[in-house]
Amino acid sequence: LRDNMKYRLEDMVQRGHSYAIVDEVDSILIDEARTPLIISGPLEDRSDFYNTVDAFIPRLDKADYEVDEKQRTVSLTEVGMEKMEQALREADLLKAPSLYDVENVTIVHHVNQALRAHKLFQRDKDYIVRNGEVVIIDEFTGRMMPGRRYSEGLHQALEAKERQPIQPENQTLASITFQNYFRMYKKLAGMTGTASTEADEFMDIYGLEVVEIPTNVAVARIDDDDEVYRTTIEKYRAIIALIKDCKERGQPVLVGTTSIEKSENLAEMLRQEGWEQHDFSDPNAFAALYTGDEGATRAKVFAVLNARYHEQEAYIVSQAGVPGAITIATNMAGRGTDIQLGGNADMRIRQELSELEPGGERDQGIAEIRAQVARLKEKALKAGGLFVLGTERHESRRIDNQLRGRSGRQGDPGHSKFFLSLEDDLMRIFGSDKLDGMLQKLGLKEDEAIVHPWINKALEKAQQKVEARNFDIRKNILKYDDVMNDQRKVVFEQRIELMRDENVADTIADMRHAVIDELVGKHVPENAYPEQWDTAGLKAEITRVLGLELPVDEWAKEEGIADEELTARIERRADEHMAGKVAQWGTDVIRYVEKSILLQTLDHLWREHLLMLEHLRQVIGLRGYGQRDPLNEYKSEAFHLFEAMIAHLREAVTAQLMRVEIVSQPPPEEQLPYMEAHKIDPTTGEDEFAFADAPFASALAGNGQAADRNPQDPTTWGKVGRNEPCPCGSGKKYKHCHGRFA
Repeated sequence: LRDNMKYRLEDMVQRGHSYAIVDEVDSILIDEARTPLIISGPLEDRSDFYNTVDAFIPRLDKADYEVDEKQRTVSLTEVGMEKMEQALREADLLKAPSLYDVENVTIVHHVNQALRAHKLFQRDKDYIVRNGEVVIIDEFTGRMMPGRRYSEGLHQALEAKERQPIQPENQTLASITFQNYFRMYKKLAGMTGTASTEADEFMDIYGLEVVEIPTNVAVARIDDDDEVYRTTIEKYRAIIALIKDCKERGQPVLVGTTSIEKSENLAEMLRQEGWEQHDFSDPNAFAALYTGDEGATRAKVFAVLNARYHEQEAYIVSQAGVPGAITIATNMAGRGTDIQLGGNADMRIRQELSELEPGGERDQGIAEIRAQVARLKEKALKAGGLFVLGTERHESRRIDNQLRGRSGRQGDPGHSKFFLSLEDDLMRIFGSDKLDGMLQKLGLKEDEAIVHPWINKALEKAQQKVEARNFDIRKNILKYDDVMNDQRKVVFEQRIELMRDENVADTIADMRHAVIDELVGKHVPENAYPEQWDTAGLKAEITRVLGLELPVDEWAKEEGIADEELTARIERRADEHMAGKVAQWGTDVIRYVEKSILLQTLDHLWREHLLMLEHLRQVIGLRGYGQRDPLNEYKSEAFHLFEAMIAHLREAVTAQLMRVEIVSQPPPEEQLPYMEAHKIDPTTGEDEFAFADAPFASALAGNGQAADRNPQDPTTWGKVGRNEPCPCGSGKKYKHCHGRFA
C-alpha cells in the first residue's frame, strides 16, 4: 500500500508477486480475511460541517425517525427524509437535487451519524464529557476508555452534539483485504493442521485444492465425547473437579476458554478453592512442580495465559507440560504452540541459569535441568500426557481442533474433552429452550451431564451452519471489495506507467484536449446554429478551467464557423499558452512539474473516491427494498463515480498546469503524508498495529532533538511526531495541541 503512494520508482520496495507460502494458512486467508489492512492519515478539518449538520437534528420530531433499540439502529422516516432534504437544500449543502443522489452520499453519511449521536447515544451512559473531550464508557466494565474513538465520523458527531472541540478524523489513504492481496500472487500455497473443514472456501475464493498429508506418527490422543450440563455453574464445578483429579495423578492440564473475561472468571473460582495464581516474572514461580514428588501434587498453583500476560507467553507455554501444571488459556494457546511434556529444558536453562558464566557450574546446572526434564516427561507420559479441557465450543470447528491438537503431538499420549452448558453462546443459538425443557422432563438432576455421540453430531451441525453463514458473509464482502479492487488495479497500474515515463507531456496534452472537447460539447450542441450556442457560458468555463480570456462570442459570429473549428482554435491557444511556459522555464522543469502535479492530483482524488465508495457501500443495501440487487447497483454506481473521478482528474490537472507559476529553487523531496497502519484482529477487536506503534513513538520522542527544543520558539522544534508530547510543555499530544495548526 505504501509503494502505491511513492512518487519515484526507485523508492518502491516490493518486487512482483510470484509465489507465496503461508503458514497457518486458514488463519490468514479465512479468519483474518474479513478485516482489511488500512493505511490512514489525518483528514482536512471539517468541524464546521459537523456543526452545521448537527444543528438540523433538534428540528426533527418523533415522527421523523424510527429507533430500534434492540438492533441499536435509527433511521429517518419518509417524512423525516423530506424535512431533512428541504433543510439541506435551503442551506445550499446539496450537490444534486435529491438527498439520495449518489453525489450526496457523504452528506447522507453525516446526517446518519448525527442522528445516531443524538438518538442512540446517551451522555453519562455511553460516554462522558471531561476536559473538553468526549470519552467512551465501556458498556461491560463501566470504565472510561480514554484514547479510544468511534470511527467513521461518529465520535466527531458526538463532539458536535456536546459543543466540544472537534478532533480531525482519520481518512483511509489506501486499503486492501488479505484475500485480494494474496490473490495477486501467481502461485499460492500454505499449510495448516485444520484446513479440511474449509476445503470449499479455499477452492471457491483462491482456487486452491486441500491435500491431506498423514501424520509422521499415529495420533494416540483420546478425544472424549462432550459433557453437556444445564447451567454454567454446574459446568464449571465439573471442570474444577476434573482439574483436581488430574492434579492428584500428576497429569498436566491446558484449559481452553473463549475470552479473557471467561479465563479470569475460572481463575477466580480456582482462587476461591484455595489455588494460587503464579506468573513467570519470578523464575522460581513453579519450582515446586519440578521435583515431581508428593509435594508437587499438593502445590495448588496455576498460570493464566491471555492478552494481559502476553509478554510471558513463551515461558507459560514452555512449562505447561510439567506434571501437575495447570494452565488456563484463551485462544492464544491454540494455534502453533508446541507444549513439550516434562517442560522445555532450553527455556528453563535460559531463565534459571542466565546469570551464570559459561563453565563448570553452568554445565552442571544444564545437566541437572535436562535430567530433571527427562524424569518429569516419563511421569507425564505415565499420567496420560497433556489433558486439553475445553470450556466451550467455538463457532468454528477449526478453533476447537487447534486446541485439541496441542495434545498428543509426535505420537505422545493425550486426552481431550469439551464441557458445555445450555447457557453457552453456541448452545443458545442452537436452540436451548426446547433442549432445557426436554432435559428436565427426562429427569436430569443438578450436576448431572449428558454424554452421547448424538450431542456431538448435533453440535457439529450447528457449527457447520455458523461456518456456512460466516463463509457467505466473507464471500459477499469479497464481491463488493472486488469492485474496488478492479479500480485499484487500474489506478495503480496507470500510476506506475506514469512514474516509468520520462516524459508525460503527451498524456497532459491529451487530457487538455479532452477537457476542451467536453467544454465545447457541453455548450455547443451538435448540428446547432451558432445563434443557439451558449457562448457566454463557454467563455466563462474557459476562463475558469484554462485561465484564458478568449473572444469566443466574436468567433461564433464569423461566417461558416463550426464546432470543430471552434474546438481547434481553443486547443491551439491552450497549446500555445503551455508552449510559452516551456520556453520560459525550460523543458526539464516543466516536465518535472507536470509529473508531480499529475501524481499528486491522482492520489488526492483517489483518496476522496475511496471515501465515497465506503459511504456508498453503507447505504446501497437500501436499494434491495426497491427489488434491485444491491451488488449490481453498487457496481453501476461505483463505475459512474470512477468515470467522474477520471473526468475530474483531467480538469484539475489541466487547470493547475495552465496557471502554474514556478519559483526557482531546488526541487523539494515529495514527502508522503503522515500515515498510520491498522489491522483489526477479528477475534479480539483490537488494533494489532497499535501495540507496534508504541515503542516507535517513544523512539521518535527520544531521537536527540528534544534537548535542543525551546518551548517558546516553534522554529527550534524540527520534525515532531503526531503522538509525541507537544514541545510547548502543555502536556497534550502534539496532534491535539500545536500540531492542529501545523
